[in-house]
Amino acid sequence: MMIIDILTIFPELVRAPLQQSILGKAIERGLIDVRIVNIRDFAVDRHLTTDDRPYGGGSGMVMKIEPLVGAIRRVRSMDPPVYVVLMSPQGRLFKQEIAWELSRLQHISLVCGRYEGIDERLRSYVDDEISIGDYIVSGGELPALVVTEAVSRLIPGVLGNREATAEETFADTLLEYPQYTRPEVFEGQRVPEVLLSGNHEAIRRWRRQQSLYRTWKRRRDLLARAILSTEDRQLLAEIIEGEKEQQGSGGSI
Repeated sequence: MMIIDILTIFPELVRAPLQQSILGKAIERGLIDVRIVNIRDFAVDRHLTTDDRPYGGGSGMVMKIEPLVGAIRRVRSMDPPVYVVLMSPQGRLFKQEIAWELSRLQHISLVCGRYEGIDERLRSYVDDEISIGDYIVSGGELPALVVTEAVSRLIPGVLGNREATAEETFADTLLEYPQYTRPEVFEGQRVPEVLLSGNHEAIRRWRRQQSLYRTWKRRRDLLARAILSTEDRQLLAEIIEGEKEQQGSGGSI
């Protein structure tokens, strides 16, 4: 069983999502154990203060070092090998490869900052820093939940069907192929005939080709990192050429 700690000053912000859907079921079945650690419990004054004004002046407040380190030390005292991650906009950009990397560990702790940031000295007490993207949110709790779900989905048994993770977007650095379900026709839009054919090989080729094309069209940075087979290159070339023909020699793609 994998253990994931979420260190936060707002326990209720993360508790509810952990009781729902895939995460809730995985916890109930004992496949993962998500523990919420209240950083405020490790404050060193009677007011349970976790933030203070920054040295040198400036707007906003900074999270104090003592409660953060106290919470981390408590976690480490129970399991010294725990891998401690600070959710930080300065960290490694979270990708599926990192989710796989973390899923192979037995115990990770996700530290959630707040306010204008954390005391810089905290960085010497963590093993890693991870960012979920180049945008601003109010704290590390939502990023920690993103990491928790992405990692948990890779734990054997969580999704039930291990193959499901292999076909999802980013599983092999490609975007996922289009998906359809009933009805067959909706407001004039039809499900592609190949998916109704029952020809499993034709369906496999179509899905792979669509995955390659979508990635080429929308995320060429991902395609540049993908390991493509000879068939992949042929499938991609076919659909790109087909689009050029449809748009005419003067068109652009």
